[in-house]
Amino acid sequence: MMEKLINYTTEAFKLKFNSEPDSIFLAPGRINIIGEHVDYSDGFVLPAAIDKHICFAVKKVDNSETCTFFAKDFDDSFSFNINQKQTPVSQIWVNYLLGVFNAIQESGKKIGGLQIAFSSNIPMGSGLSSSAALECGFAFILNQFFDLNLTKKELALIGQKSEHTFVGVKCGIMDQFASVFGKEHQVIMLDCNSLEHQYFEANLEGYSLVLFDSCVKHTHLTSGYNDRRKDVDKGKKILWEKFPEIEKFRDFSFSMLDEVRAEIGETSYKRCLYLLKEIKRVEKAAKALAEGDVKYLGELLTETHSGLSTEFEVSCEELDFMVKETLKEKGVSGARIMGGGFGGCSINLIKDENVAEVIKNISLKYKTDFNIEMKVYRVKISDGINEYKRNEFVI
Repeated sequence: MMEKLINYTTEAFKLKFNSEPDSIFLAPGRINIIGEHVDYSDGFVLPAAIDKHICFAVKKVDNSETCTFFAKDFDDSFSFNINQKQTPVSQIWVNYLLGVFNAIQESGKKIGGLQIAFSSNIPMGSGLSSSAALECGFAFILNQFFDLNLTKKELALIGQKSEHTFVGVKCGIMDQFASVFGKEHQVIMLDCNSLEHQYFEANLEGYSLVLFDSCVKHTHLTSGYNDRRKDVDKGKKILWEKFPEIEKFRDFSFSMLDEVRAEIGETSYKRCLYLLKEIKRVEKAAKALAEGDVKYLGELLTETHSGLSTEFEVSCEELDFMVKETLKEKGVSGARIMGGGFGGCSINLIKDENVAEVIKNISLKYKTDFNIEMKVYRVKISDGINEYKRNEFVI
């Protein structure tokens, strides 16, 4: 699969630019085992990079003031002058890249001319963070080619800043962090307040992580995401007014939240209640993973889905149906919606011996009820962004 993507991207580069690329880079998408929407609320998350990537074929162009991108999957190109100040443009995919360039330009670092072709096998709109892979992959490339001496942490923060400033989504740091810091067979327990992190072995022996793509993405994703942040911010503001001694949101107790319930209103209360419960679930899940307690891990995933559906209200009819029906199947330890919400994928923990049957049954039920062909992605936990040497693959 990886070799096919590399070959495809390399050929696209050759056809577009009439030359061979200097280097190949792979930037992974990510899954989040648990810890949804807590990355902007001082919480812990448990993401991992996966074996689906954006592949970049790159060539440095000496004495050039131009960067040119070719997005093979969109059959679309964009060029800009590296000496000029950039602003968002109408091509949405371009803004993820321009935002990265802008952040580096603002820091005073200099880059030169580049030609880049890229293509992806990360399913678009599925909640696997193709945007973070695009942003951080480009930041990684600039760092490598122009000796910017940026740390991995800085690369992740540049990706996040791009999304905030040029795309308009006030995302947390998790997606970018996972794409940069991923390690094969390990999940990252990330403190989204301090960015301290530790790795846990993904002890899932006998089980697979399988994603069911609902193939729906409701149009209120961005507005709904930003609305949830406003709901949470309202609750936080009043909590801190009432309890100024508390330093981090995650340290508020449920009884403190109950004290301000009437003042913040039922909507903000439900949002904050979900977040405080989810932060505690992440710590339990990391321990369950390390101990290979797949049964308990599955229970935690299912609790998260319930919270995302009823308290944070970012699920949808299709995903609620999919999760409910999946949990009825033999060999399923747990299931939940994954990602920002309002569509996308469910993540399912299924016994290896039952995977084929579960896929068959849920696909049929989903097709019958919604007349949509569900897509399925079996994923493996992989390394973060890397440069891949030409001789490692037949190209």
